[in-house]
Amino acid sequence: MNINFWIAILSAAILLLLIFNVRNSRRFNLFDHWLHHKLLIRKHDGIGWQIIAFINDPKLLVVLDVFLASFLISKNKNLLAFWVLFTLGFTDLIGIFLKKWMRRKRPILHSDLEEGYSFPSGHVLGSTVMALIIWQIFANQLGNRLLLILAIIWLMVVISRISLKAHFPSDILGATSLAVLCFSIAQQLLFLII
Repeated sequence: MNINFWIAILSAAILLLLIFNVRNSRRFNLFDHWLHHKLLIRKHDGIGWQIIAFINDPKLLVVLDVFLASFLISKNKNLLAFWVLFTLGFTDLIGIFLKKWMRRKRPILHSDLEEGYSFPSGHVLGSTVMALIIWQIFANQLGNRLLLILAIIWLMVVISRISLKAHFPSDILGATSLAVLCFSIAQQLLFLII
């Protein structure tokens, strides 16, 4: 068994553990609220964090995904383009289902711009899976510089979601775990078709 299998298993285990605790453990939720309060960045409604959140809005990430697929089609990489669309679509659908099933309320004092449920974070889910997609496609050409850029962007999205009081830490970790799990599944499908 390869490393991707173990990464998928670890991601699934973390996700299931979070789902169970968010739904059933008062102690876990109290700790999550406490940690959320401790992690808040002082200027929580700074325009910079709102811009980062806007740029990484799940709807805009769909547009980016379509542009990436169009670029791949122009390079005659039709299967890869389909995979790009499938991976984000599959991940987003699972995320939407999980949000509606969990029905977790957002933290107190979240921005009026934030709507919907909290677990998992849609921004983090989308930015994580898009970063993994971009890394999968362009890692050989761009190497470690691309990895650093993607990691910085991802970290800024995570900080913005906490800073804007939009999510609890478990929402972030849940979204990351779900994105890695969905990407791992989609990656295995990619290896089968290419």
